[in-house]
Amino acid sequence: MLRIPQNKRHSFTEPLDILIAGTREETIIQVENLFRDYLKSNLSLNFYIVGDIVAKDFFSNSFLKSFIKICVIDEKTQRNQIKIDFEGFFEDVIEFQNPVGTIHKDCWVLFRKVIDSGKKSLIKITEGEEDLLILPLILEIPIEEQGGHFAFYGQPPITDSKFVIPEGIVIVNIDKNIQEKVRKVIAIMEKF
Repeated sequence: MLRIPQNKRHSFTEPLDILIAGTREETIIQVENLFRDYLKSNLSLNFYIVGDIVAKDFFSNSFLKSFIKICVIDEKTQRNQIKIDFEGFFEDVIEFQNPVGTIHKDCWVLFRKVIDSGKKSLIKITEGEEDLLILPLILEIPIEEQGGHFAFYGQPPITDSKFVIPEGIVIVNIDKNIQEKVRKVIAIMEKF
């Protein structure tokens, strides 16, 4: 398993790629508009979502919902239960445990199998949390010449003295550069 070293916590607060800042209502409309424009290029879209709030917002938007391939949630937000209506959407529901503040070693194989299956899949973290699983998921998503693979996660507001980062949705365009960036982030984590 991997975890964040205490002295490197700030490295994990910065958005990995494009931050769409604002309230939930504002950001989901901006994301929708961005991808409506993207579709004009006749490219296909595949969305990979980590986090309950982002999942809930995407599921409340019929346009964005239609591109979801994989969704990773723990049914909690800020330690409170959250319910999302996924009724009949996913072809596969997988339960997984991932201790708080860690990346479980088995998640790489799990993500690879789910992606290879081609099924719309919901991965429910039954114990622990999903936050850091965005990192191995990004590494397992295939890179295609024409692009079209995007991962999304929620950005909490960061207001400590070194950083001020507004809340919003982070859009990660899956390519070689972003995968290399994620490998560097994972390399500073501690094995235990």
